[in-house]
Order: sequence, then structure tokens, then C-alpha cells
Amino acid sequence: MSVAKPSPASAAPKGGVARSSRRVMNLSHFLRQAARRLPEHIAFVEGARTLTWAQMDARVDAMAAELVARGIAKGDRILVQSKNCLEMFESMFATFRIGAVWVPTNFRQTPSEVAYLASASGATAMICHRDFPEHVVAARAEAPAISTVIAIGAADFGPDYDALVAARLGEKVRVADVEHDDPCWFFFTSGTTGRPKAAVLTHGQMAFVITNHLCDLMPGTTEADAALVVAPLSHGAGVHQLVQVARGVKTVLLPSERFDAAEAWQLIETWRVTNMFTVPTITKLLTEHPSVDQFDHSSLRYVIYAGAPMYREDQKFALKKLGKVLVQYFGLGEVTGNITVLPPRLHEAEDGPNVRIGTCGFERTGIEVQIQNDAGEEVQPFETGEICVCGPAVFAGYYDNPEANAKSFRDGWFRTGDLGHMDNEGFVYITGRASDMYISGGSNVYPREVEEKVLTHPAVAEVAILGVPDAMWGEVGVAVCVLREGASLTEEELVAFLDGKVARYKLPRRVHFWEALPRSAYGKITKKMVREALSERGLIDTPPPARSA
Repeated sequence: MSVAKPSPASAAPKGGVARSSRRVMNLSHFLRQAARRLPEHIAFVEGARTLTWAQMDARVDAMAAELVARGIAKGDRILVQSKNCLEMFESMFATFRIGAVWVPTNFRQTPSEVAYLASASGATAMICHRDFPEHVVAARAEAPAISTVIAIGAADFGPDYDALVAARLGEKVRVADVEHDDPCWFFFTSGTTGRPKAAVLTHGQMAFVITNHLCDLMPGTTEADAALVVAPLSHGAGVHQLVQVARGVKTVLLPSERFDAAEAWQLIETWRVTNMFTVPTITKLLTEHPSVDQFDHSSLRYVIYAGAPMYREDQKFALKKLGKVLVQYFGLGEVTGNITVLPPRLHEAEDGPNVRIGTCGFERTGIEVQIQNDAGEEVQPFETGEICVCGPAVFAGYYDNPEANAKSFRDGWFRTGDLGHMDNEGFVYITGRASDMYISGGSNVYPREVEEKVLTHPAVAEVAILGVPDAMWGEVGVAVCVLREGASLTEEELVAFLDGKVARYKLPRRVHFWEALPRSAYGKITKKMVREALSERGLIDTPPPARSA
């Protein structure tokens, strides 16, 4: 396996004490700890189905035994194509327990996309929900090394997961020995440019991530807490739920993959949910839905959002509805969320002289952030550059992708590809992705700044701005807006509203109004998808007319 930082075979610390390896705890031991300490406590809720910690641990042992019997060994990659469910969550721990590598997909991906992940990861086994038989066919065609396929639910393409578990209940599996840099999870990036890359997460790295999440995002978490899952477990939500297991917190799933705000609020009331991981668009949907006022959500202590900064107007609205429970963190999959944090005490519902509007917070515990120029030099406070990070949460590198590793690491720093600046007190502000910036008439334009101003218009619910080619200016901004229900607005009215709030060269040269913006499977609005939608509608092939300066 080719990654950026190879695992050291040996090390000799000062004092002459030699060690032959860097042995660490296997992450699946978190589940065993919970089962020993809290055997009868509810661990998992899925509709009317509940399991205790002892039951879940026994089921994971049974599946681990089945995988071993099928020849799956330490280091093997297991591809998992499934919507959120108990079996999908258990597969993480069964995989970890035998020292194999968990390779979850986004269940909304197409068969061909999943086939690419199967091939790129070198998978030799697959666990697939019964709803996706075509994904199995495509994956096996692209990755013939897949010799084992297990179905979640009755299906023709493999034996049923639950039947296999039932047949082996009572069997105990010895937890595999692992070292710090042994991989446990291939976390595929979203592929905003090019094809997705497999970020290699390791047992040692993830142990730090879990500890850091508990320290910085949800301090004081215990078995008395409950967490609601409102996003796919294949990515950030899966990391969040792994953290919950480390403290014996029960996991509550939505009853279906279709997001329903009223169902979410009802579950929060029923199970006295104390924390959940979201993205800004889901937080917006939850707090703007009428059901937010129909159910008791006073149990909430931490509503953690990541994936993108929350627009200030949405932030203020959510705070007025929920109180000071918002927690923002900034972090890519490659750093597993560990770059900055903005805790509840620093979220304010009203603007004021002491409110840092637009910040994503300060450095996470044990993490160093630096804003660097193109030469890798640290820039001055308030100067824009690339956000770079180092620390124990940084991944081991991209699997079998030396070119990507060479581009992403510089002098030991991981380069996020995000642009921003830091103030004198160490608070970080994200300007946007380096790829989002466009140059109009020789001047750099960062869409995020303009989007924040657009959202202060009472008629606008959502907006995305991106640069498109222009014969006169090189590039100009195009804004795509979604209006609030019952509101009306024209292009001329919006541009007039912005005039004086941002420099003239930053004003969008064309404004489109759509019923909805395209979203990824994780609920994020990506510029890549907006650009594709504009192209499909024939809205960026023809240069827009230039406005008078």
C-alpha cells in the first residue's frame, strides 16, 4: 500500500529503550468496553428495533467470525454499499475487529461509481444492502478479486447478513493486534476535482480523533446521552457515531433514508437526544421547519455542524430557535474533522462589536494550523493564503496515489486546498476553496464574501455564486438563488441591493432564480454540481452581457 508516510518498522527512543512496534488499541475494543461496562444499556435504536451493548458486541463477534471463516484477513479491504442501518454500522466494528479495512461508499452513488471504488480500494469482499444488486454486478466486474459478497436482507447475490450472524452467535473472536499506522478505514473523498481518492485512516490516528472530538466538540459526554443520525454513516456521521460508542452513547437512526424534519424532532423528544452531527443545509432545514416548535428539544446540548461554514443569517436563525447549542468544526476527511472548533459559547444570535462573524473557530487540541503562501511560507495575520495543518489527526496519505500525496503534503504540512486567513488571536476565517476563487478584470473574487451579503436580503433563502468565462473580463460571477416561499425578487433588484455592500467588480453579472439548488448525498451544495446544472441548462456557454462599471 502506497501512502504518504510509511509505517516505521522500529524506533529507538532516547534512553536506550528499544521498541519493535507501535502497538495501539484496536478501535473495535470501544464496543467491547461498552458491552462490559453497560451490557443492558440501549446501544442502538432503529425504528421499533433496539439493541443493548451486549447484544451488539455479540453480533459483531459473530460477523467477524464469519468473515474470518471466509478467508478475510488483516489488511483486506471490505467494500460496504448500504443505506444507514444496524448492519451497516456493525460492519465497521466487525471489519476493525479482524484488522481489515472498512471501505464504505455513499449509498446514492451509481453502480459504475461504486465499481470504481471497488477497484481503486483493492476490495476482496463486499457487504451490500439488498436494494443494490446492480452495484454488486458492477463491482465484481470491475474488481474480480471480490470473492465474498454478503447481503443485508434477503437477496440473490449473497447470503443474508442477519442469518449468518444468527448461525454464529456465541462465537468469540480475538481482537486483531494493530499498530498505530495500520489502516482501518478508506475514507473516499467527494471528488470535487477528478475521481475520488481513498484517504487512509489508521487505528492510531483515529484514536486521537475520537479523543479530540470528545474534548473539543462534546465535552462531558456519557452513557446518559443519545445521538441522532441525520446523515450517511459512510463519512462524517460515521466518525461521529464511532465517537459515541467510545462513551456508551446510544445511537438513534431516522426510520428511513428520506430526511424528514418532523420525524427528526419527534425522535429528539422521544429519546431525549443530546447531540447530533449535521451539515449547515440540514441544520437550516431542521430549524426552519414548523415542527421545530411542536416538539421538545430542550435535551439538546450539542448540534454539531461541519462540511461547510454556515451562513451568518442561517446561524442567527438557528440560535434563536435552539439556543446556544451550535458547535462548528472545520476539517476535511483527510484530517477527519480535526482542524478548528467554534464552541457554543462563541456562537451569538446577535451581531455586536465582540462577535467574530464568519470565523470557523480556533485550532483543535493538539493541532497546528498555518496560513501559507504558494511558497509554503507563513503569511501575516489577516493575509489570505492556503489553510495548512499538521498534527496527529492528519491521515496516512492517499492509498496507491503517490501523485496526490506529493501535491497534498509540503514540508510535513497537509494542504487543505481551502483559502482563508487568521486573526491576531488565532481564529481562522475560510474565504473559500482555492478552486472557487475566480479572477475578474485582474482582481481576485472570493464568492463566499458576496454570498454572505446576498443572504442578508430577506427574500433569499439560498445562494451559490461561481465564476464563468467572459470575453471582456476573463471571468464574471453568476449567482443562483432560491427564494423564500412567497417571496419575489428580480436580478436588477438584487444587484441594486448589493451595490455599495461589495465592490463593483465583485457584483454578479447574471442572477438566476431556481426552485432548488443541487445537493450532494451529504446535503451539501457543491459548486461543481451547480456548475454542471448551469451547463446542462445552457446558461454558461453564452457569455453574459457586461454591466456598466
